[in-house]
Amino acid sequence: MIGGYRIIRKVAAGGFGVVYLALDSEGQQVAVKEYLPASLASRSAGELAPQVPAEKLSLYRLGLKSFFEEGRALAQISHPSVVSVMNFFRENETVYMVMNYLEGAALQDFIITARDQKQPKVFRESTIRSLFDEILRGLRIVHQHKMLHLDIKPANIFITDDNKSVLIDFGAAREVLSKEGNFIRPMYTPGFAAPEMYRRDSSMGPWTDIYAIGACMYACMQGYPPNEAPQRLEKDRIATALTRLRGIYSDNLIEVVEWCMALDPLSRPQSVFALQKELSREGERRYTKLSVAEKVRLQFDTMVTDSKKSGKALASSVVKPK
Repeated sequence: MIGGYRIIRKVAAGGFGVVYLALDSEGQQVAVKEYLPASLASRSAGELAPQVPAEKLSLYRLGLKSFFEEGRALAQISHPSVVSVMNFFRENETVYMVMNYLEGAALQDFIITARDQKQPKVFRESTIRSLFDEILRGLRIVHQHKMLHLDIKPANIFITDDNKSVLIDFGAAREVLSKEGNFIRPMYTPGFAAPEMYRRDSSMGPWTDIYAIGACMYACMQGYPPNEAPQRLEKDRIATALTRLRGIYSDNLIEVVEWCMALDPLSRPQSVFALQKELSREGERRYTKLSVAEKVRLQFDTMVTDSKKSGKALASSVVKPK
């Protein structure tokens, strides 16, 4: 028993904590998340309190405070697309966060299953649009509460058994621990972390989460995560990879993903609202992928109708149809 909750079993463990399935005083299932950063604390079998080396104690307490504040902030948010925090409390020299227990699977599991089917489309475009419309509604509320998620990825988007999309695993403690001292573990998920998360001196904002949303949409289209930001800064292959999807997904969806994943933060949507507005433009779907025969026909028609065009301009019009 911890804080009046009966722990049933461990559900998951990550770098920053452990999640348990538990029962409340009325016998209802809940998820209890415990702050237990693997790089700062350990715990012996049968013990409840973490053991923290003296030299790591200040950093541990800083993360603990942030984790507690995260619970307080999330408890104020009531939205079906944001994990619901029902209680949070201190005990055993750590903090516990009590959330509604979700049954279903992470988006990551669905991507892997769909990818293994080897279909041209990993997910239908309508599925991608409706899924991220839900997630963005929740994320917009989070940003309005002056919070950032900072670790949006398919593993942290949960699809419930009744087909609801929910953002889980917020990263307030992770943000603090990454800014203070030489914390050992990386504070980002490669492929989904924006370039500014790799630099200590850059500011993060809604555009940081929006980059991750774009990367998640990319994963839903490709079946794999995009290249991580440092690789993209050296040689960016995102546009080439997305070009191969023309004709499979609409130009609008491809352009939205490119916009979200711009390496320059100022070139991305600056708010969730701006992204929602663009993502809702379903009526303007265009597909511009051309077959070889169509490209040849286009080239011939162009030559006939405008023989004055230079070969270079003509090639450009064929290679990059508008």
